[in-house]
Amino acid sequence: MSKEEHFVVIGAGHAGGVAVQSLRNFGHEGRVTLIGDEATLPYERPPLSKDLLHSPNDSDFQLIRDADYYNNLNIDILLKNTAVSIDAETKLILLNNGESIHYDKLLLTTGGRPQTLDIPGSKLENILTLRTIEDSRAIEANLNKGAQILVVGGGFIGLEVAASARMRGAEVVVLEANSRLMGRSLPAEVSDVFLKLHADNQISVRLNQGVKEFLGKNEVHKVTTISGETIKADAVIVGIGILPETNLAESAKLKIDNGIVVDEYARTSNPYIFAAGDNTNHFNPMLKRHIRLEAWLNAQDQALAAARTMCNDLKAYNKVPWMWTDQFDVNLQIAGYTEKWDNLVIRGDITGRDCTAFRVEGGVIKSALSINRPRDMRVARRMISSQLLFSESDLEDDNIPLRDLLKRAKS
Repeated sequence: MSKEEHFVVIGAGHAGGVAVQSLRNFGHEGRVTLIGDEATLPYERPPLSKDLLHSPNDSDFQLIRDADYYNNLNIDILLKNTAVSIDAETKLILLNNGESIHYDKLLLTTGGRPQTLDIPGSKLENILTLRTIEDSRAIEANLNKGAQILVVGGGFIGLEVAASARMRGAEVVVLEANSRLMGRSLPAEVSDVFLKLHADNQISVRLNQGVKEFLGKNEVHKVTTISGETIKADAVIVGIGILPETNLAESAKLKIDNGIVVDEYARTSNPYIFAAGDNTNHFNPMLKRHIRLEAWLNAQDQALAAARTMCNDLKAYNKVPWMWTDQFDVNLQIAGYTEKWDNLVIRGDITGRDCTAFRVEGGVIKSALSINRPRDMRVARRMISSQLLFSESDLEDDNIPLRDLLKRAKS
């Protein structure tokens, strides 16, 4: 590495914040610039749908690092600046103010943008999505006691917002277009647990139900569903997933397939451009396939791997996929390959919301989930990465600690 090399990171979210400090940690002594379109330094995203909605203040708002930290590392931060395009041949980034920035190596941590509904009335005010701190504040302002809140989407974000709204005293209805909650990530048995959890907290969940039209003059006041039902709404929160942000990658003519395609070292199809976080479709050596993850840990650890690669220290990003959600007093964690959940082995009491479950294939654990058992999940992730053989009867036996099973399998 040359001290004259300029490393630029576009996207000042969690991945971008981790990346710039990691570039210094891995030895880059040249110039480092972080470009972000928000007005805020990189911050923790998980509280946006949980803690920050529970309380009408920003007491739980946390920056990853304060301004002094970046100043001490001699990192240039360009906030409220949007990168418009990349000329990969000249290595120039064009900003929305007309200025351009030259890079020697570039990291894209642009994340994703919320999916929206293109239906009649979708431009009315108070139809909200959640991605930024400003989005969270806008939603929080509507969570008054007795307010009629409609959440579209029964995935992680939608259900977290629904739980937060109910904890604030709002009346909440959730519309989910599919036949069960969090259906892309969970087995049916666990979807049913969360359906009951929300029902027990007086949230009305309508499955197999979508929105046909938003009604109102300036602000949304009612919603009509595909089945013809009309629901009153003071605010609507749409949580139906995100789309990877690939516009800049397209301008740079990078390979794109459900995100920016990168290898296990966060390298794109251009040798001077790298990518990390929600915007990538990355190769996972353990799963032996490309995957796209929308998860906090992926944003953090893949950013670390990208920074290491940019500093010419190759180390494959090969982590067990892991994500979590907190809804009311229930913590759910999921690890591994979660696209199917056949051959489910359960230890504990699933209906009592106190269990750990495994998907086992030929004695090898492919994925695991835990409900209110975070200690189990810490061991379960190691069990998945070990690729060792485990007895299904032992996994099911709640009297045998998981750590003992892992020790036994290693011996």
